[in-house]
Amino acid sequence: MGKHNEFGKLGEQKAVDFLVKNGYDIKYKNYRYLKAEIDIIAQKGNILAIVEVKSRSSDFLENIAETVNQKKIKLLVSATDYYVTENDLDVDVRFDIITILKKGKQFKLEHLKDAFYYF
Repeated sequence: MGKHNEFGKLGEQKAVDFLVKNGYDIKYKNYRYLKAEIDIIAQKGNILAIVEVKSRSSDFLENIAETVNQKKIKLLVSATDYYVTENDLDVDVRFDIITILKKGKQFKLEHLKDAFYYF
């Protein structure tokens, strides 16, 4: 596995640990539907959080959260719709981004709730 893939998996695990620590129940990691992949599906109360994890070792070029484009949003919405329907869920859905920025040996995590809307 390439170093960037290993770093991505580490970022996703840090996001999972953060969510669990903050009272979320992890329902699924790396959920796939057609061409879409949801990094983390987590639930807290009646909120189903669809979480995109973005990990970087540098924030020089652009804001990490801004790397989620319209195509990715459409894929996430499609996969989420399928997941909610398939599991017959009656929940409010929220799309979040968790950014992981590594500087040296330190990790800075930011949880952006309602990072984008699907309508």
